Amino acid sequence: MNEHTPGGTAGPPAASGAYGDGTRAVRAGLPEPVKNEPPLPGPVFAAHFHLPGEVSGPYTYGRDTNPTWTLLERAIGELEAPDEEGAETIVFASGMAAVSAVLLSQARTGDTVVLPSDGYQALPLVREQLEAYGVHVRTAPTGQDAQLAALDGARLLWIETPSNPGLDVCDVRRLVRAAHTAGALVAVDNTLATPLGQRPLELGADFSVASGTKGLTGHGDLLLGYVVCRDPDLAAGIRRWRKIVGAIPGPMEAWLAHRSLSTLQLRAARQWGNALAVAEVLADRPEVTGVRYPGLASDPSHKTASRQMRGFGSVVSFVLPDRAHAERFMTALHLVEDATSFGGVRSTAERRGRWGGDAVPEGFIRFSAGAEDPEDLVADVLRALDSAAAGA
Repeated sequence: MNEHTPGGTAGPPAASGAYGDGTRAVRAGLPEPVKNEPPLPGPVFAAHFHLPGEVSGPYTYGRDTNPTWTLLERAIGELEAPDEEGAETIVFASGMAAVSAVLLSQARTGDTVVLPSDGYQALPLVREQLEAYGVHVRTAPTGQDAQLAALDGARLLWIETPSNPGLDVCDVRRLVRAAHTAGALVAVDNTLATPLGQRPLELGADFSVASGTKGLTGHGDLLLGYVVCRDPDLAAGIRRWRKIVGAIPGPMEAWLAHRSLSTLQLRAARQWGNALAVAEVLADRPEVTGVRYPGLASDPSHKTASRQMRGFGSVVSFVLPDRAHAERFMTALHLVEDATSFGGVRSTAERRGRWGGDAVPEGFIRFSAGAEDPEDLVADVLRALDSAAAGA
């Protein structure tokens, strides 16, 4: 087993910032080649490591570090911050473990945290926990940079852009400048965009946080989360939190995630193209309203998104006339799975209101474009729309 420095530091510039997205994704996090060893070593299953004498070396106990994590952390760091050698990545068992690590490790009793009011469905649960610990929580919508008005005296600003599921976009640079001026740290949820679509650290954020379950790994077969930051003290605090709560990924999940990164650019290119194609045909349908996709030139967030995003993601949202109409549409789809996740190679969609936690109409659909042939996917959507309309 080769030794690798733990902590997820990004690789040398020749392995990251000097290359394009496809090359970087294929090569990210790979160790130096060793004769007769695989390019990507298999998962290391170990609860403990040989440790004679005084404690030294990078690997001591399985809750602290693991060689498989190290390679994955390097890989994610090279994608999220290819031009920053000091960026550190900490991987977690799930996206919510990563979210919780930032919020609960940084906020203390009496602090104020600003959250989006239109963010991921689990954020209200996090808010309840923060308030139970004596943390003050303010909320504001993502759109039109509304969180600016809530920054006074805040310790941490949490940004979700594009927001899930409404797909509003805020100006990250503007919010970061205002937050830092007010003395607040800034964390950006980068799940929808992925590191290929947006790099929060380049936009000035202190933390880039994401669920690797979604587009990053893209096959719907594992749970994973991560945090990336450039400040070593902040990284140490996040890593300490992971150790305390034990929210660690399994080595097999970490290895599968690293394996999956090699196709990220290929998957993203097809998925983003498919998302735009679906959004364009939806926009022409009379029974469809509220189509949102940041890549559409007509989208309210397009100008802001174009200034800070390198790609617009795989998720489209829209509204059908009512619950029954939406359910007929979902039933008529053949190539699109009715599932709650997004970012996978197989297209998924759901009537989001069935969960009851999002402020959306009953006919609201969150659609995640997969990697199918665009002609087939668009045809399936149009056929399902026709079928749903005929059944009205």
